[in-house]
Amino acid sequence: MKKKKFDPFKNLVLDEHEQEIEDSLERGEWVSDPNFKENKKMFEEAARRHIELRNSKSITLRIKNMDLIKLKAKAARNNIPYQTLINLLINSYNEGKTKISL
Repeated sequence: MKKKKFDPFKNLVLDEHEQEIEDSLERGEWVSDPNFKENKKMFEEAARRHIELRNSKSITLRIKNMDLIKLKAKAARNNIPYQTLINLLINSYNEGKTKISL
């Protein structure tokens, strides 16, 4: 008995944008990148760096006990973990939204 070959594209319905792309492919409007290997390496490295920047890093931080108690109380009043509040404060400072006089 011969198995039927499954064609996943047989009953595929494309939206308007997808159909435009399909039509342009059929018209031969797309060309291969002559520097494909070099560009692929460049984009892979950029993706790796992007992922590294989005990851979190654990740190150890010394803080006065009273400051930590107050921080935890403020975080609790806002129903967020205190570590999240610390992260928000650091991010706000880094983005220039919070100023600190040194």
